[in-house]
Amino acid sequence: MTDFPRPVFTHKLAETLDYPPPEQPGSRAISYNGVFALIVINVVVFLLQVAFGFETLQGLYLHQRQPQIYQLVTSLFCHANWQHLSGNLFFLYIFGRIVEEEAGTLGVILSYLLCGVGANLLSILILPSTVISLGASGAVFGLFSVSVLSKLSWDWRRILEVIILGQFVVQQVFGELSQVGVADGINRVAHLGGALAGVVLIMGVRRWQR
Repeated sequence: MTDFPRPVFTHKLAETLDYPPPEQPGSRAISYNGVFALIVINVVVFLLQVAFGFETLQGLYLHQRQPQIYQLVTSLFCHANWQHLSGNLFFLYIFGRIVEEEAGTLGVILSYLLCGVGANLLSILILPSTVISLGASGAVFGLFSVSVLSKLSWDWRRILEVIILGQFVVQQVFGELSQVGVADGINRVAHLGGALAGVVLIMGVRRWQR
């Protein structure tokens, strides 16, 4: 394949087109280590569930009658079936990447864990003690909120990103609100708790940064 020479622009024209500058020494693309680590953990835990039996690993689920502290975290990586896992991994990949671009590897991992724990805590406070919760969806709803709020800026491109992402997130949240109380096996309270935890997390971080 022939390499064509880089176009030469005048200074003002280059600024107008926002032509990307040459890559600086030492710079590197985002590797998304945090997102892929979370995905791998979810997949490994699911494979263990399949290998040893879903009933065998029920101690990792969040049992709201007598919740154990560790279950607030372990339940975030357990899933009821492949469809449950697949849907959560899709949104984790999409929105987790956005969060990692803004907050880095540690940021996306902490966002996942803190939002997931927040989702579980609200579930414990509101839902009956007979409920058993598992799945990454509470944490994923938290990533929904974090991905939108972390992009808030006066830059027109970021405003456009916030509008595109925000309309989807708002639609998801209102959809969950309209279905609260429906007995379909979906913990919508946890979804809303995760989204709320994401809002609180961003507000806390911005207050701390002042």
